[in-house]
Amino acid sequence: MKTHKFLLISFLIGLSCSSLLFGPQVSQAQSQIYVSVGEATVRKSLLAVPSFLYFSSSKSRDDINLGEKLFKVINNDLQVSGFFTFIKPAAFLENPAQTSLKPAPGDPNGFNFKNWKTIGTEFLIRGGYKVSGGNLSFDVYVYHVPQAKLIFGKTYEGKKSTVRKIAHTFSNDLVKALTGKQGMFTSKIVASRTSNPPRAKEIFVMDWDGADPQQITNHKSLAISPAWSPDGDSVAYTAFAYHPKAKTRNADLFVYKRKSKRRFLVSYRKGINSGAAYFPNKDKMLLTISQGGSPDIFEMTPDGKKLTRITRGPGKAMNVEPAISPDGSTIAFSSDRSGRPMIYTMTSAGKKVKRITFAGKYNASPTWSPDGKKIAFAGFDKGHFDIFVINADGSGLKRLTKAKKANGKWSDNEAPTFSPDGRHIMFTSNRSGTNQLYVVSPDGSNERRITFDRFNYEKPKWSPLLN
Repeated sequence: MKTHKFLLISFLIGLSCSSLLFGPQVSQAQSQIYVSVGEATVRKSLLAVPSFLYFSSSKSRDDINLGEKLFKVINNDLQVSGFFTFIKPAAFLENPAQTSLKPAPGDPNGFNFKNWKTIGTEFLIRGGYKVSGGNLSFDVYVYHVPQAKLIFGKTYEGKKSTVRKIAHTFSNDLVKALTGKQGMFTSKIVASRTSNPPRAKEIFVMDWDGADPQQITNHKSLAISPAWSPDGDSVAYTAFAYHPKAKTRNADLFVYKRKSKRRFLVSYRKGINSGAAYFPNKDKMLLTISQGGSPDIFEMTPDGKKLTRITRGPGKAMNVEPAISPDGSTIAFSSDRSGRPMIYTMTSAGKKVKRITFAGKYNASPTWSPDGKKIAFAGFDKGHFDIFVINADGSGLKRLTKAKKANGKWSDNEAPTFSPDGRHIMFTSNRSGTNQLYVVSPDGSNERRITFDRFNYEKPKWSPLLN
């Protein structure tokens, strides 16, 4: 493959977390693929990430800690990516704190590629940062050591409050540069969260790694089953809202707009209004409505005005938890029409219903992979739930989870959701004693715990790719 020479790319990250502005690109496009996504599960690349250098004269501990936070977030992103094996600092043959970010002999105080090649390093990340007033600047270079070659270099700038955004953006850029595919590290998670013991449940939006949780509801009741709109601005959810005239609570469907921070009531038909799912074009959505009888799936405009029934039984069968394929053509859902709740698919108009799961006693919470080829779901068998994945045609069933609690009993692993790049599945597990968030690869490898707190999480949903 032809070797390309890369100039420094400089991006300007805007001065607020909610609005990131990128400056002009000044290098030619990067075309070489260094890491094959398919081969990464067989052989991980050796990566060295020395601590980032601090270039400011300020001795403020808060300023110095920004670099430590950058380093921690980036390391966690790259660990979870599954592409790399990290070289321990004890194996380094030179002291990165005493060399610059660029190689010798071009830089008289530069690092020596030979020292990194000797210990088997394939990729080397050298970074440094400085703080000026309320702003943070992060210079970072990524090298392919076997070729002694700069893959890319960038300068990220923004307010100090954007430190996590800067770190996640670099991780995305690195994955894109090495694999040619977009990373998922700037994506978000929305979930229902409660404390232990349970009180009220509210909806929270957080970074994919569980950090920086933002509460977006305050119903002081039960807010559950959130879902993202395709553009990531709207979150639909169900809350048991109080109706003064009837002097009772009802499971109503709301939509929250993240940019305007406004909330709208879109379906308050008597009974359950839940399990929302947006179509890709955002002009309609699905939800489950009970209306005093067995729940069925309906299609609805986002304003709640136009409602079309998609399923009807058969008999008193329930049809719930609709999930729409990425191309909008197919709906996966859970139904007990066969006697036990199983996963089915049908066209978006409710035709050609097909049962695709037959194992276990209870299958629920279907979710599509971004390429539309697989469906993950929670399956109940032998007294507990586990996460499974199956091809959209019903073939290739595979169990992904199997874990015990501290008391030796099997844990429940539920509510799967695919990452926007399709390389991870997030789910909840009570193996630690509370319902925490975990991720696992679609092949069952690289399982990791994401949250470490006292809360209980339910029904997480991964956002689309966000800027």
